[in-house]
Amino acid sequence: MKTVRSMVLVSNDIKSKANASQEVIDAFNLAIKKLDLADEVAVSTIPEVGTVRSLPLVVIFPEATVYAPVKPEDVPHLVEEHLYKGREVPDLKVKDADTLRKVAWLTQRKGTLPAENKIVLKNVGLIDPESIDEFFAYEGGQAFATALQMTPELVVEVIKASGLRGRGGAGFPAGIKWDSVRRTPGKKKYVICNADESEPGTFKDRIIMEGDPFTIIEAMLIAGYAVGADEGYIYIRGEYQLALERVQKAIQQAREYGVLGKDIFGSGFDFDLHIHAGAGAYICGEETALLESIEGGRGEPRVKPPYPTTSGLWAMPTLINNVETFANIPPIILNGADWFKSFGTPSSPGTKVYTILGNVNNTGLIEVPMGITLREVINIYGKGTKGGQFKFAQTGGSSGSIIPAALQDTPMDFDSFRKVGVALGSGALLICNDSNCIVDSVRVLTRFFQEECCGKCVPCRVGTDQAWKVLTDISEGRGKIEDIAQLEWLCKGMEEFSNCGLGQTAGTPIKNMLDHFRAEVEAHIKLGVCPTGVCPMS
Repeated sequence: MKTVRSMVLVSNDIKSKANASQEVIDAFNLAIKKLDLADEVAVSTIPEVGTVRSLPLVVIFPEATVYAPVKPEDVPHLVEEHLYKGREVPDLKVKDADTLRKVAWLTQRKGTLPAENKIVLKNVGLIDPESIDEFFAYEGGQAFATALQMTPELVVEVIKASGLRGRGGAGFPAGIKWDSVRRTPGKKKYVICNADESEPGTFKDRIIMEGDPFTIIEAMLIAGYAVGADEGYIYIRGEYQLALERVQKAIQQAREYGVLGKDIFGSGFDFDLHIHAGAGAYICGEETALLESIEGGRGEPRVKPPYPTTSGLWAMPTLINNVETFANIPPIILNGADWFKSFGTPSSPGTKVYTILGNVNNTGLIEVPMGITLREVINIYGKGTKGGQFKFAQTGGSSGSIIPAALQDTPMDFDSFRKVGVALGSGALLICNDSNCIVDSVRVLTRFFQEECCGKCVPCRVGTDQAWKVLTDISEGRGKIEDIAQLEWLCKGMEEFSNCGLGQTAGTPIKNMLDHFRAEVEAHIKLGVCPTGVCPMS
């Protein structure tokens, strides 16, 4: 979905279709084409609007004006007045308070298009990822040139002022991390891009690297200049062969152009990049395990502190950000902190790239403002739940949270999710309908952690194994009511005493399951039945 100035959403559920909603959609597309607005206005559908009496219902953004019922013959006038002349059509506007309340999840987005705002993905699919000349033709390199006209301290201050938070899952303020590396004395410093994208169902970083590798190089150049580093590494998941090839070609072209190397553009700034391919270990996505891997050791997390910002690669101050975080840097430097903060929410500015998977009618990759709701993602971008009612979503890969239907109107940003006891994660959204069993789903996730545990610390090594065995007993009809207390105890132990983020978040799906789906777990134990019929109860 392209970024446009206006967007038209038309309800297209069963009742709307019975009232000619498809004819309304066709009429909008025709009228928009006649007035030559196709590049400025997008038309999409809302598969579920709830128990609204007047249908079809139309919402036009950015004003979030609600019209209903809309007939095909109303559309030409609506397009000419609202979309062409910028005037609302009072006769068609919804005035019924009950209807407006039921579509509040849409109208709260007033002033913001519920369409993709492409910052990170703006070049993906637009430029040839193997041509540095095309990259330069689309403003590539301008951010780095701008940064060279600034002091390193000012570059860091711009990143801090933007409010950019790490997009790898933890949401730590990027500017604070940059400032820590800049202020730490060291004979040598490093910049590392964590591209070891190992979360199941997550492929956003792969798409960025395959579609726009030069932006990552430019971002790392800016970072190196800002923190005082002259060398960088891109740690790429070994399975990403196309990404590896394209990043390597991009680095080679950058060297040939003099963008990497000694005395870049006569500025006195030296910086070069290397690629390190991982070998498929999930644990190497943890930043200190990644450092161990680059140094030639076994991919195991280090004890923290010290943190990489003060003692990282080969004990030198090291800045580590993930691919999506780095991809935000050039636009921020080029457009300014205030521009970046115009997207998203005050505490989590900017956009977020999500992969949508599972029981939805439309899967894929989107980039939307931080603070959008899960309901919007499912109904606007996923085109509605497929094969049943929405039951829960699993965010951020295995280490993310399980979001029940009751929380689907919570703004998806770091702080809003934290307040309700869940986490945003890295950006994978696995949408599950009511045919999925929560016990079986969590058991599978726990099995993944058990397999990927590096074995270094006891809480994670033993905790994931024991939790998986308990969940297996529950799913196979051997569960006991005291198993619930044991799961809670295991989750707490792993969270508090594990050495790294893998063990600390391994119990998150279990905790969310017990918080929001305890009755379903108890049905497996007390009644000896799986309500969805998924588990092989003995």
